[in-house]
Amino acid sequence: MSYRITVLVENTALPGQSLLAEHGLSFFVELPETAFLFDCGQTRAAWQNAARLGVDLSRAQFVVLSHSHYDHAGGFPSLLQYGNPGLVYTGPGFWEEKFSRDGESGGYKYKGCGFSKEDLDVWGIEQRICEDVLQISSQAWLVHGFAKRYPFETIPAKFVCGADKQPDPFRDEICLVLGERDGLTLVTGCSHNGILNIVSAIQEKTGRPVCRIVGGIHLSGEKQSRVDETLDALKAQGIRSIGLCHCSGAAAGHQVSTGSRIEPD
Repeated sequence: MSYRITVLVENTALPGQSLLAEHGLSFFVELPETAFLFDCGQTRAAWQNAARLGVDLSRAQFVVLSHSHYDHAGGFPSLLQYGNPGLVYTGPGFWEEKFSRDGESGGYKYKGCGFSKEDLDVWGIEQRICEDVLQISSQAWLVHGFAKRYPFETIPAKFVCGADKQPDPFRDEICLVLGERDGLTLVTGCSHNGILNIVSAIQEKTGRPVCRIVGGIHLSGEKQSRVDETLDALKAQGIRSIGLCHCSGAAAGHQVSTGSRIEPD
């Protein structure tokens, strides 16, 4: 299978490219039979970059939102000025409000998407929910539900949800899987549930190996020992190449870019 993934926005931009960067993530995914968006960043920066990259957003037949944090879903309303895909895929619990605890003030900051199910209805956009494995094209699937198999893959306590500010289990998180001859390519947003837990769940649910990863694996700010343990375990799981961005962290990015543990994609 052939596919093309264009990074529309992430945390960094190369000098001299006149592209915008922001804390967020958005991919334009092209398959032989369809094209769609995986995440939307936090502002309209992804859509401005799309114009500079020659990406026609009107070709996007639908949108996949990996979870409802602002840096992945906040740019969705502004997308409607550039095209109207008419369909958005989410995980269950997408509308539960997200917050993070402020370590200095002890208060909470809103981290949600900034729009509602009622907004989707007004805009005439259908929502479809992935609750296990959902096929979206002949060689592409969305996956939800990641059992905790690696105890050290914990979710930071600062992430909470709901009116009572309970620890966020990120039950809304979904990922994208693309089929290839030699296995699967996993496309992630943030991997809040743990990239090792996610890879294990996908291999169990599909019966096929995950060979490549593209996206965020949420190791930013983690100790070097956690980064090393994660990358070693990914290699043991059969990951041959990896393209990191957004929340993956400089330590993981350096090791991948130098090929010290897993080859860069």
